[in-house]
Amino acid sequence: MGSNPDPEPLPYWQVNIPPEEWEEKCPGFLLNISAKDVGIIGTRDQDYRIQTWDEVVDIIRANRLGDFQRWPSELRRYREYIWNLKREHGSVMNFMLKERLHWTEPVIARGSRPFECEEDAKVLMNDWPYGIDPRIVHLVVWTKFDLPDNPETEAEIESFVERTFSPGVAKDKCVWFKNPPSLKSVHSVEHIHVMLLDADPEFVRKVTNGDVPRCRQESDMDGRTG
Repeated sequence: MGSNPDPEPLPYWQVNIPPEEWEEKCPGFLLNISAKDVGIIGTRDQDYRIQTWDEVVDIIRANRLGDFQRWPSELRRYREYIWNLKREHGSVMNFMLKERLHWTEPVIARGSRPFECEEDAKVLMNDWPYGIDPRIVHLVVWTKFDLPDNPETEAEIESFVERTFSPGVAKDKCVWFKNPPSLKSVHSVEHIHVMLLDADPEFVRKVTNGDVPRCRQESDMDGRTG
């Protein structure tokens, strides 16, 4: 007897979705996305392998930031979230300024140098973190000032990161990076990413003023309405 043929692969927009929710046509929020995102969303969650702390550090040190990726089902939720957000607020920047940062335009720093004034920077949870080891906390530091790519600015960032996060984690458990323009979801508000390994939850709550990432809020809402 011959072996059963392999089942026809699902279209990427049907993967990780219950059969009763399959759509024949690709939903609008998944049209015209990158080949990378198509490949990730078309991967089953059970086949995805999280990125470890050592891999995260290696990606950052080697400046291979494009290697970061989200869980397949989380990337799908992220794409839908961003699609709806743009329809409601006009742009991701408008949403960030109004709903997350509570900054008004024009955004003007009070200090004359980066990180000189506490009110010129705000630490928030990353709303949609990457598919990394769950022990890693992914934060974003938003600033009212530019952070040009030069040694002086890098030293100022290093100093800020050390004095802000060293009370909560050891130096070898804290890394930061700044995305190039091609990888930024918000271009008009400067920011850096900070990742902490095994950070004390109380410290994280303190440094973020109790911030909760939007992905968790969305999950809570899904749970209440499901």
